[in-house]
Amino acid sequence: MLRTATDHDVDLIRTLRNQQANREVSVNSHEISPDEHAGWWAKTSVDPTRRVLVYERAGTVAGVVNFFDLELDAAPRTGAWGFFLDADGLAERGETLPAWIEVMKEATGYAFDELGLDELTGEVLERNTVVRQMNQRFRFTEGEPQTRYADGREITVLPISLHKDNRRKPKGNS
Repeated sequence: MLRTATDHDVDLIRTLRNQQANREVSVNSHEISPDEHAGWWAKTSVDPTRRVLVYERAGTVAGVVNFFDLELDAAPRTGAWGFFLDADGLAERGETLPAWIEVMKEATGYAFDELGLDELTGEVLERNTVVRQMNQRFRFTEGEPQTRYADGREITVLPISLHKDNRRKPKGNS
């Protein structure tokens, strides 16, 4: 289940984002300080081009989905996204893969069915082959690699995109 993040979720969002497993596969890999996170939330929570959703699994917070750069009044309707899971908690419960599949289904459903996007974009580190494979499973296509510098390291990032007509349809839909 996805629900809108609230002020009560802010500390938990930072805790999950700062998990080592999540930092290792993020463009910005540094540990986020309370002040940096508070500044991010102050801007994000009032930005009409963003949505921050909390992913819950069996009543437990299991991740966060961020939608940003939303163009909802334009044609085509576009937006970007990213997400991170409670890597530590899900691994302890042996639920990582089912949660990962579920959050991707729910997030793409939200993007196309709730936000009405025509195209969903994002990015993935080139070395993150597991995520790249999952993205391909969900029919995202990769663009040309881009070299960037972030947190004192050189990284290669691949843009990804999914058009609404190419998405995997939820079961029961034609």
